Amino acid sequence: MQRREFIQTTFLAATAFSAAKNVVFGKDDRTVRLAFIGVGLRGRSHLRQALRRSDVEIKAICDIDAQAIAAAEKMINESGQKKARVFTGSEEAYLTLLERSDIDGVVIATPWLWHTPMAVATMKAGKYAGVEVSAANTLQECWDLVNTSEATKMPCMILENVCYRRDVMAVLNMVRQGLFGELVHLECGYQHDLRHVKFNNGLQPYGAGVEFGEKGLSEARWRTLHSVKRNGDLYPTHGIGPVATMLDINRGNRFISLTATASKTRGLHEYIVKKGGEDHANAGVRFNLGDVITTGIKTTNGESIIVKHDTNLPRPYSLGFRVQGTKGIWMDLNNSIYFEGKSPAHRWESDEKLMQEYDHPLWKKYAESASGAGHGGMDWFVLHAFVESVKRKAPTPLDAYDAAAWSAISPLSENSIALGGAPQSFPDFTRGKWIKRRPVFALDDTY
Repeated sequence: MQRREFIQTTFLAATAFSAAKNVVFGKDDRTVRLAFIGVGLRGRSHLRQALRRSDVEIKAICDIDAQAIAAAEKMINESGQKKARVFTGSEEAYLTLLERSDIDGVVIATPWLWHTPMAVATMKAGKYAGVEVSAANTLQECWDLVNTSEATKMPCMILENVCYRRDVMAVLNMVRQGLFGELVHLECGYQHDLRHVKFNNGLQPYGAGVEFGEKGLSEARWRTLHSVKRNGDLYPTHGIGPVATMLDINRGNRFISLTATASKTRGLHEYIVKKGGEDHANAGVRFNLGDVITTGIKTTNGESIIVKHDTNLPRPYSLGFRVQGTKGIWMDLNNSIYFEGKSPAHRWESDEKLMQEYDHPLWKKYAESASGAGHGGMDWFVLHAFVESVKRKAPTPLDAYDAAAWSAISPLSENSIALGGAPQSFPDFTRGKWIKRRPVFALDDTY
């Protein structure tokens, strides 16, 4: 049986057992052959985790940036692995990479506009796709991910690392054990001052200038342009991913509608004036993105969700998690928790003791392995889940349906804002399968 046919067959078999834990296929000691499309800052972060593993071989890397390629090659060489094949020279070089038969899975960490085309091409080439967030920019791209995964029977994992954040997983553990009772309302978001990331003049240290686009460095070359052209929640998955796992979205529950509003836009313009002066050429740029985007989502099981996007104003970092049910509430902003009948009446308690008591089994098992990995260790977990899925030829714990539903918040919020806050219906990307699909995320004792 050809490798692609084998993967397709086992993927279908695993899907049939969706009521159980992820099904193990193949040997656990199998070596996984990975390729990386995009080896900039984020891509090299994933590469670093892969190079720490004895069960991964890096077969190929691809990027149009010569400096990024050189940095990745240096990392591979210093790890003791064989030289990886390099693909560069054009924006379509990744298509040649995907023709190789010695690659099992591909990690995609490129600018947002390339995520869906590259993930689709990867699945069509018979390889597992691990795609960075957000996975799609338009509703059509969301459907492209789903349709391609279904047609090719190849998994597509959205690499949402915050789903593996230690406190988030502890709260997920509490949710599943019923400590919050029936969930009623949840909040989340991406609230992170990124003005220093969105601008750079190409000459001063990263984040010091106020240029973007062709004159920018790293993310400033492409990310800031989204703020010029778009007005919606451009980066929802860090918040909605963990919330979706708690609410069993696409697995017994689903998003049904949303409404969104945008504040006025002031932050990026004022930053340019402050750093570059009123006469700077970019002081005349009109940014379309509201400084604070607030999106309200309703689920078919009756829960409400608030998602916020806030990256252009001065503020400390926070994803703003709030998990509230009939028996209690947790908020990460003040690291506080309250359970009726257990906590002092009407008083917050520190969540520290419960975070230790309900530490998720995966963190108990792998905390040492994840030590030193990016973002407090959660980068190790998300790549580990992808590698183990490829190794077992099993469905990924986060799949194309999740990638589509979570990413769809961006275009739907844009539509709602453009129509004065009008409600927008969520497509059912599972085509009704959400009714019978069972939760699998973090229920396997390995991933």
